[in-house]
Amino acid sequence: MRHPARLGIALTIALATAGCSTAAGDGSTTDDDPAARPSTKAAPFTSCGRQVSLAAPPKRTVALDQTSTETLLELGLQDRTAGTANIKTKIPGQYAAAYAKIPVIAPKIATGEQLRAATPDFVVAGSADLFTKDRAGTREELGALKVPTFVSAVDCPQQSPAGTAPFELLFSDYENLGKVFGVEERAGKLAADQRAAVARAGQNASKVARGAGRPGRPTVVYLYSVFNGMPYVAGRTGLPSEMSRIIGAQNAFDDVDQDWPEVSWEEVAKRDPDFIVIGDLSERGRPGDSAKEKRAAMTQHPVISKLAAVRDGKVLEVPGIELDPSVRSVHALGLLADGMKGLGYVR
Repeated sequence: MRHPARLGIALTIALATAGCSTAAGDGSTTDDDPAARPSTKAAPFTSCGRQVSLAAPPKRTVALDQTSTETLLELGLQDRTAGTANIKTKIPGQYAAAYAKIPVIAPKIATGEQLRAATPDFVVAGSADLFTKDRAGTREELGALKVPTFVSAVDCPQQSPAGTAPFELLFSDYENLGKVFGVEERAGKLAADQRAAVARAGQNASKVARGAGRPGRPTVVYLYSVFNGMPYVAGRTGLPSEMSRIIGAQNAFDDVDQDWPEVSWEEVAKRDPDFIVIGDLSERGRPGDSAKEKRAAMTQHPVISKLAAVRDGKVLEVPGIELDPSVRSVHALGLLADGMKGLGYVR
């Protein structure tokens, strides 16, 4: 935000009108499920180290990214979602009808001006970096304007008990949002169903054969993107490392303390993974995003093409967006568990 003071005044005025709005987001839902009906009192909560309280369940929530929007839709909150932004990939069929009714305030990262125009009473984001002065505004600025904010616990694990698994942080998001909106029963069911999916995928771990005749668990490289000819892979802090552990594999780049570091093809070859997972980001549309392009980059590289994993076709494809924490991540986890069986790693 280039003019924070001026924007603050404008946002205050805009928010004052939100209480009189009769647009979608008036607190009602289209679902007859009692679990989706709002309570009359919002529970206080802590989000990414910041204490937040609301006088009542939100009526006009803006989600600053696609993954947060899909979580709200899973919780049956489409009629209380006043805006979405930062759409990275095609909306899946199960969300398409509800998503089509939500205004897109910005196809990419939302600015403070775009957020202001949506007159929110609550703002949700999957990562803290969407709340900056030159983006939607800082959480402190929005808090001063009586606009509470929520950041996924997965993006700030340091604020959770030590050793909390990434999927549990994701499930805590569902449960905390359930309290905020008064839909605890629906949120609890979503968390329980996904915990069960994680448990099913974890049944692999005790049945995994050793990788390529080598000691230890089979190693895997997650190829997320190829940009300017350079590969971006999953590091230790990304969700794929936890996925690997659950299914009985080992992320080959667990020694790199980043989510998606840029590395060299030579370094990938040095790790010599037992299998490779490609994140298909075809719909994002950037060069090197599609699974086809990534396969071509590997098979045409003079060194990578000679790896046993590439030569023997030990390559799995999953939707790239599902490798980042979201309500859809358990789907990718299931694909990985099934893929390991298909590759012969599960007894």
